[in-house]
Amino acid sequence: MEKEKKLILDVNESPKRIRDWIALSVQHILAMFVACITVPIIVFNGYTDAAGNPLTQIMIAPALVSAGVGTIFYLIVTRMKSPVFLASSFAYIAPISSALAIGAVGTTPNLWSLPIGMAFVGAVYLIMAICIKIFGVKWLLKLLPPIVVGPVIIVIGLSLAGSAVANLTGDSGGHYNLLEILCGLYAMIATACCAYYARSRLSLIPFIVGALSGYLLAAAFTGFGYYLGGNEYFRIIDFSPFIDNFKNISFQSFFDYPKFLFLTDNSVPFDGSMIGTVALLFIPVSLVTICEHIGDHENLSGILERDLLTDPGLSRTLVGDGVATAISGVLSGVANTTYGENVAVVGLTKVASTKVILTAAIGAVVISFFKPIVCFIMTFPTCITGGISLLLYGFIASSGVKVLNRAKIDFNKTKNIFVTSVILVTGIGGLAFKFGDPNNPVITVTSVAVAMILGIAMNLILKDKAKENKPKDI
Repeated sequence: MEKEKKLILDVNESPKRIRDWIALSVQHILAMFVACITVPIIVFNGYTDAAGNPLTQIMIAPALVSAGVGTIFYLIVTRMKSPVFLASSFAYIAPISSALAIGAVGTTPNLWSLPIGMAFVGAVYLIMAICIKIFGVKWLLKLLPPIVVGPVIIVIGLSLAGSAVANLTGDSGGHYNLLEILCGLYAMIATACCAYYARSRLSLIPFIVGALSGYLLAAAFTGFGYYLGGNEYFRIIDFSPFIDNFKNISFQSFFDYPKFLFLTDNSVPFDGSMIGTVALLFIPVSLVTICEHIGDHENLSGILERDLLTDPGLSRTLVGDGVATAISGVLSGVANTTYGENVAVVGLTKVASTKVILTAAIGAVVISFFKPIVCFIMTFPTCITGGISLLLYGFIASSGVKVLNRAKIDFNKTKNIFVTSVILVTGIGGLAFKFGDPNNPVITVTSVAVAMILGIAMNLILKDKAKENKPKDI
């Protein structure tokens, strides 16, 4: 039996060559970029600042800065022992959208509701961290044995499958394009072949190789479509962000500072009567994302073969994640969360160096000031990230299977089958709890969180038997 290859770089190690260090860091930026900027694009859609400029464009750079600063804070708090990258969380889209609409005037949103909401999230994380610090983590590990954690990790990976396929096919943009699928699958195959067959340094940067390979093919199709007289079906890459940036060349075409939330003019006042409403929007969701936080760290623990819940400790990781969200609320108005894409990059490349993650975080901050780089990355078609995500999200799901295998879970036991069944079916099926108007809920408990809650409940209700009764022969 082939022995699994150990980590190439452990958490406390760093690449020997600067060029390798940079390439590995860029890989993490590419892995998180699309998802990171998608959240501000969704929540700020239709809103403008006082000058009438769309907030969707203004808030992209601050979102990158928030991801970088939040990750740096997390790494410091966890003593550089946990290779996690934090970026924009999709779980908070509903509460953010509702908070922006509180007292909104036309296209001017209530921006100050977001820092206050994120402060509540940070407070909940800190309270949970203090409880764990006082009472320990053993009670939590009892609630989350491998029979619960493994299937939940599988659900985390597979619940993202729809997003990967939508990006690959073009459905996320409201259309279906076979050429986009071809470019995405080409990027996926190039990534897999590079990771599996390449030697030496190339094997460490399969996502850069795959992304650039897919981009070149997409550029060729786009150029061919232009040659045919502007055939839209061949227009895989939208170069408009880059073109628009240099229409009227100025200093800001090359360098521009991010317009942070607290610097953005907000003519909608925030009064004390709104605080309770904002608290009810954000606090329940923070309890859900804490469950997801635990699941991601359990997954990463399996990859590293080291328990991150005890070292650096769940109390530290929660503080890092929660305070990073509070910081992000002030800078960009979006919440931070652990990114499964970057966890998968660590698992596939076997490079767990936190120094590489730190460099990537600094890089995310730096590129937000360089307008051409931001514009270039914005031209990357979603089909490319969709194709590569087939590997990334699949790897997350496979990690859950490894948790079950490593714990030697016996599926001849009926209890284990029932617990796993409930988690998989509710999680993949998309069972969510919605409170308030179902079409515009005030609180939504995501399917991943519901799956974890029901899995814990089933595991506690069904007690282990000394010896299971076998059905008698008829």
